[in-house]
Amino acid sequence: MKRLKLELPDLDKPDNMTTQEHAYRRLHHALITGSIAPGVPVTIRGLAEIMHTSPTPVREALRRLSSKNALTVLENRRVVVPQMTSSRFHELVSLRSMLELFAVERALPHISDALIEELKLIDDAMDIAVIERDSKGLTILNQKFHTKMLSANPEQITMPMIESIWLQLGPFMHSAIAHVETFYTIDRHKQILIALHNRDLASLKQALAADIHDAVGRFDDQAMQKILHPK
Repeated sequence: MKRLKLELPDLDKPDNMTTQEHAYRRLHHALITGSIAPGVPVTIRGLAEIMHTSPTPVREALRRLSSKNALTVLENRRVVVPQMTSSRFHELVSLRSMLELFAVERALPHISDALIEELKLIDDAMDIAVIERDSKGLTILNQKFHTKMLSANPEQITMPMIESIWLQLGPFMHSAIAHVETFYTIDRHKQILIALHNRDLASLKQALAADIHDAVGRFDDQAMQKILHPK
């Protein structure tokens, strides 16, 4: 069994945030950025020690994350990020595409010019992250971009499902990024911003679909096997 080798990025804890919520957000962030690798078991007590807290808030955070299929609780009270398979990967990507395309169509009527400017600032920060090859920063900014855009619909109910898919893809994508030389060949977010400005739904959905599939389209079956089964 592999020895725990884990570094959880620190997150600021606002004064009004409970320890339980902070533990959840910190573990959520770790999964999205791939700080917890697939297949490496961790324990509640071990995570509590790393986060300098008691096991209780960690246990509740893990329960919430396992309900989103981001973690699997083993019989020996250990917790593990599920291993990725080629078929599971492609199914998750297809589900993400369907859900986000549905959500963006519902969100478009609620997207203001002010929100588009906020999205542009996030995209500008992403450009810097690409230049600096900051994969974790890029991942967080990309999630922020999509969340802000899709959440413009005040009655949206799809974000929890989309978030579950991001959590399941995060650890694998962090491992996979080492196998690609460039993050992006075409900046689809620029196309998304133009479509949002023009209120062009067809172009918006086309750019969003391309954005999702560009990030994973380079992982054909041969590349997937190299990532999943390195020598």
